[in-house]
Amino acid sequence: MIRPMGQFKVEQRTKDAYFNATSLLRQWNEITGSKKELKDYLSNKATKELIATIIERENLNRDNSPYLSNRGKNGGSWMHPVLFMDYAMWLNASFKYDVIKFVYDQMIAYRNEAGDSYKELASAVGKLVGKDFMRVAMSKVARGINYCVFGNHETLIRNQYGDEKKMRELFSFQRKVADLINEGFLKSFDGTMEYLKMMFERMHTPKILLAK
Repeated sequence: MIRPMGQFKVEQRTKDAYFNATSLLRQWNEITGSKKELKDYLSNKATKELIATIIERENLNRDNSPYLSNRGKNGGSWMHPVLFMDYAMWLNASFKYDVIKFVYDQMIAYRNEAGDSYKELASAVGKLVGKDFMRVAMSKVARGINYCVFGNHETLIRNQYGDEKKMRELFSFQRKVADLINEGFLKSFDGTMEYLKMMFERMHTPKILLAK
């Protein structure tokens, strides 16, 4: 299949998702007037280290290495998607910026989502308790949510999880509790804690022990 990448068109195989490095290099040299060669990228020490890392992390072998070269109708040099991204960034500084900026923007969005969901929760809990009890209430609610999402609680436990899926589960759960309070389903602090207790039992009790 052909995928657009800025002003270039990159070819990707459906059978293994590998990209045609030869085609991209040809387009790059034609458009820019450059004379870059694939061998220069492959001989780079950092490239060799990346190839070794991909092989190790994804349990690849000689027949399915991150870099394959063949002749014929579909000939050329084909690269594993991770290697191809690095290769494209080596070719094009502008594309490298776009990739880094995209990752950076995702990190900022991720951080903002974390802050926003916590603020929504705090605002909702503030409707149930007075200012004097707010700090204690938020501590207990946050602790209860930690137990539900992580199955445990300890200081800074949220910082110990780099798993994006788990953290998004946390953000979603915080918003869920906030919505239940705002919509009137959870009418008190005690009721909120009872709800968290119920959810913990539902989420972490082995299914065989749950009453039918």
